[in-house]
Amino acid sequence: MKNIVLCGSMKVKEKIIEVANVLKNEGYNVLLPVECMEGLDKIIASRAHLDRICKKENEILLIINESKIGIENYIGPNTFAEIAFGFYFHKRVYLLNDIYEPYKDELIGWNIIPLKGNLKLIK
Repeated sequence: MKNIVLCGSMKVKEKIIEVANVLKNEGYNVLLPVECMEGLDKIIASRAHLDRICKKENEILLIINESKIGIENYIGPNTFAEIAFGFYFHKRVYLLNDIYEPYKDELIGWNIIPLKGNLKLIK
């Protein structure tokens, strides 16, 4: 069973949970952002989540880049930092949707894979 770490803005928490349930039904071990657990301080939650990304056994990152405030495929600064950690630690990093234009050069250069909504493309 492969481990998938989910990342994304807490503004799309419901979508993160929805995707987690689909992946669990496909047989993946899914790790939600630590911030999904209520009451944790931002510093503690962020460090705990980055620790998960770095662990060897967590080989896949899936970025839930939903449209936000009218911006398609949105990736915020925290999520971009998580992508950078994934890249640095040699993880396979997928975007649930398409490339976020402001970070296009980095995302393409780092071989970040846009799924365009198709979770079946995760390998």
